[in-house]
Amino acid sequence: MVAKPSKPDDIVVFSILRAAQCNECGAELGPGALLKKEGETALCLYCADLAHLVFLPQGNAALTRRASKYTTLRATIVRFSRSRKRYERQGILVEEPALQRAEAECLGDADAREQRRLREAVRREEQDAAFIAEFADALQRRYPGCPAAEATQIAGHACQKYSGRLGRSAAAQEFAPEAIDLAVAAHVRHGHTNYDELLAIGWERRAARDEVRGDVQVVLGNWSQPAMGVAAE
Repeated sequence: MVAKPSKPDDIVVFSILRAAQCNECGAELGPGALLKKEGETALCLYCADLAHLVFLPQGNAALTRRASKYTTLRATIVRFSRSRKRYERQGILVEEPALQRAEAECLGDADAREQRRLREAVRREEQDAAFIAEFADALQRRYPGCPAAEATQIAGHACQKYSGRLGRSAAAQEFAPEAIDLAVAAHVRHGHTNYDELLAIGWERRAARDEVRGDVQVVLGNWSQPAMGVAAE
């Protein structure tokens, strides 16, 4: 039984930062030109037999996926980032008929894909709103004296998307007491003490926290009890 050949790796083409020369035809290649390496040999796209391919920049996932599906030959373009010290993908080279077919398909279902994107965005917002509400409810069960408006504010701030805040952590998503305590303490420190003013005039963070710790504990103690006029369950 003959084993199936494994899928070859993508051809890699470099977008160069400095001027170079094709080792086969001698063509001068300026910064930004595309170059393929074969061992120690640098080749322009003509000598590398890739000049018939067209460039598809990064950024359109659907178009890239479809063009990659239809092209027989494909190359990945990378460029070295001096700031990040690594090669970063710039796009791909594909056969022109494949790109044209992919573009036609993307145009044909653009409306459907946009509607799907909008539906998914709405669903994500609804899920986030539900999570914030649940976080606020858990917070008020732990701190029954916390005003409802502030509970919602704390939850919204802690759970803000892409923030890296504790409300997005695994512990918070299980409404762990320590995650709620940290969120409430941070809110009280910033909103019910002069902590921010101390930082603004040059206090070191730990010293400022020590200075307001007593005030924070007073508010947390009050919020740990049911608000006046509200019967405890």
